[in-house]
Amino acid sequence: MKKQIGFLLFLFYFTFSFAQKVEIQTLLKDQISIRALQIYDDKVWYAGTDSKFGFVSLKDSADKKQMKLSDEKLEFRTLAQDRKYFYTINILSPAYLFRIDKKTLKSNLISSDTIKTAFFDSFIFDKFDRGIAISDPAVDGGFNGKIFGEKPESINKKNSFPKYFPGEAHFAASNTNIATNSGKVWIATGGMTARIFKFSWNNPTKWQVFETPFIQGTSSQGIYSIDFYNKNFGIAVGGDYTQQAENINNIATTNDGGKTWQIQASGENGGYKTCVKFRPKSKGKDIIAVGDQNIEFSNDYGKTWTTISEEKGLYSCDWIDENTLVFAGKNRIIKMKINF
Repeated sequence: MKKQIGFLLFLFYFTFSFAQKVEIQTLLKDQISIRALQIYDDKVWYAGTDSKFGFVSLKDSADKKQMKLSDEKLEFRTLAQDRKYFYTINILSPAYLFRIDKKTLKSNLISSDTIKTAFFDSFIFDKFDRGIAISDPAVDGGFNGKIFGEKPESINKKNSFPKYFPGEAHFAASNTNIATNSGKVWIATGGMTARIFKFSWNNPTKWQVFETPFIQGTSSQGIYSIDFYNKNFGIAVGGDYTQQAENINNIATTNDGGKTWQIQASGENGGYKTCVKFRPKSKGKDIIAVGDQNIEFSNDYGKTWTTISEEKGLYSCDWIDENTLVFAGKNRIIKMKINF
């Protein structure tokens, strides 16, 4: 009993000390749900509900701009950028792909997807302007997505992609169920099955599929977010959005590029998570994860987690530098400074 009390006191002190080293500043308040953001030109760029797209400055929150990309009330849960443009696609069908010029902020509708199952969950470009946007699967269980910058006409063949199992799809929770590093791309699924799809830009027509021990089996369970620190070490987080306190088999790491996954902190973390990001310059040791109920931090490669903030209603995050992050979610964007 004495040992247990001592451990609880240590855990309380450890958590309290983290909380004392977190500074939070609100950058934006608005009637909007934001699940996709990008950092560019010292600004946080976002896309969200009611067709809204805009930015707020990281240096001066009074410096901001917002526009509507459509007269329709579209909901964007994706936002990507290459060197010249931002891109976003709305959820539901028809799905409209918008491109926004970074210099002029002029937007153009460049394509649409009328497949009735179209539901675009995430969108990413790598540093070489090679991009991929993923939707939930087509009616026949085939891949539905868009490839950019790498001979898409040779890639977008149905037999190039894996087939989905019944009830398997993606989650449009934070625009982070795709990760890219070292010329590799990983895509996470959830629902009845939680797997990892992987391909290399050197051979983008050859995809691999890996099983995971992640929580799965209902439409609300599975992997919501992934990140890779290098071509080998990655992390996946998620859980069940209908039972957010549940914390069994909702965090896993890989050391072999996604082939095999090891469950971490099962039963010993803060529950459901929608976004995970490695801390820059940490060699993969430090990781942040956010969900609707809290923000957690790991400083041992994802093995243990500590709640550093009980801020609620945040879905997506990204690092500005190794000591500063931004979070977006229900009606706001915040900046967090950490001093550890």
